[in-house]
Amino acid sequence: MARAMAADGDRVAVGHRTGTPPEGFLGVRCEVTDEESVRAAFDTVAREQGPVEVLIANAGITRDTLLPRMDDAAFDEVLETNLKGVFRTVRAAAGGMLAARRGRIVLVSSALGFLGSPGQTNYAAAKTALLGFGRSLAWELGGRGVTVNLVAPGIIETDMTSALSERRMRQVMGMTPLGRPGTAEEVAAAVRFLASEQAGYVTGAVLPVGGGIGMGI
Repeated sequence: MARAMAADGDRVAVGHRTGTPPEGFLGVRCEVTDEESVRAAFDTVAREQGPVEVLIANAGITRDTLLPRMDDAAFDEVLETNLKGVFRTVRAAAGGMLAARRGRIVLVSSALGFLGSPGQTNYAAAKTALLGFGRSLAWELGGRGVTVNLVAPGIIETDMTSALSERRMRQVMGMTPLGRPGTAEEVAAAVRFLASEQAGYVTGAVLPVGGGIGMGI
């Protein structure tokens, strides 16, 4: 997604908790479960590149287990990152967007979150909650020219989905009309559109990128 945005000429900052951002991008340490870390990250971006005009909220984790064996920590940790982390980052970005009377917010949800998935009550709860959060924000920010939309990927070839068992992958591909996993580039193309000037009249929408697995959400 960072590369896709940069290809359009945007100055891109990549928030990260661990690892190394792609070469050539401003990397900013950001722990989305920590309010001070989020604010410090946005201060750094504003100082280095100017106010944030486009926010892509993509941080996410999984702690999969069936509900009878899921403890409070596994449930809370996923919601803290996947839902409250979005709340914190959007809140940090919204003030500048409102002042500028323009902005794009893209929340990364999940097609499987809307469909439900065994062992993922915590993940699905967080990802579907983004719909109500995002659509409420669309009402709050729309009058100032700020759009808020969701992308709902299906099974995408990433480190997170590489942990799926062969049996589970066959099940999910059987639910996917196109019969294959998607690529990060295909998700990035959808995000790039929603963040563009061409999507200026699109807000409160959910765009599935799942090979058909998310049709109708």
